[in-house]
Amino acid sequence: MNELVTAITTGAIAFIATNIDDIVILLLFFSQINTNFRPRHIVAGQFLGFTVLLVLSLPGLFGGLVLSKSWIGLLGLLPISIGISSLVNREEDSSREVVAATEEAEASTITSFFSPQAYSVAAVTIANGSDNISVYVPLFASSNLESFVVIIGSFFILLGLWCYAAYKLTNNRVIADILTHYVNNLVPFVLIGLGTFIVLKNEALSPIKLAASGVCLMILVKNNQSTDEIGENSSR
Repeated sequence: MNELVTAITTGAIAFIATNIDDIVILLLFFSQINTNFRPRHIVAGQFLGFTVLLVLSLPGLFGGLVLSKSWIGLLGLLPISIGISSLVNREEDSSREVVAATEEAEASTITSFFSPQAYSVAAVTIANGSDNISVYVPLFASSNLESFVVIIGSFFILLGLWCYAAYKLTNNRVIADILTHYVNNLVPFVLIGLGTFIVLKNEALSPIKLAASGVCLMILVKNNQSTDEIGENSSR
């Protein structure tokens, strides 16, 4: 029972942390509903795109059947590094970039065996899912088959709730803007916590070594940011 609760909780935290920005995208899609672009296209496209992301993350599960627990635990440094990078390189206009990317994808002509509209939604979901894969690979690698099935089930249930919530929030943009603004600020800390859980659960590093690794990652991220800024200034 404890393992079941842990799997559900971990799956919920991982899903929310990696799909907060999808709320913005879904709000944009639902706000563009017309006679040719229906809610079913959005929901179908979201499920299709998310399924592709899960398939791309499956090497984590297969790796977990071969690699030792300590090596699997080190994969938890991936979500930690993403969280630290988000804190150090926080961009205020990130939501605007998502809006632009979504509108560009909407404007493109994409053919599909089923529905071009659904395929366009799936394409945006996949393009926006690099962080999902980085988090799901170590999560799947640290899970046994039973936990994996529970986590996947939790993902799809939450995805349905995500689409429903976005559809309802389309009628109240004030609440939607407040929700995405404040929850987005918490995402980096949730990712760091999730990565810490994976590392400690598999006993890959001691708490002291994990803290030292976090400091090193922060230094590397800052140095990389400084290098990028110098390169931009010199190019000007």
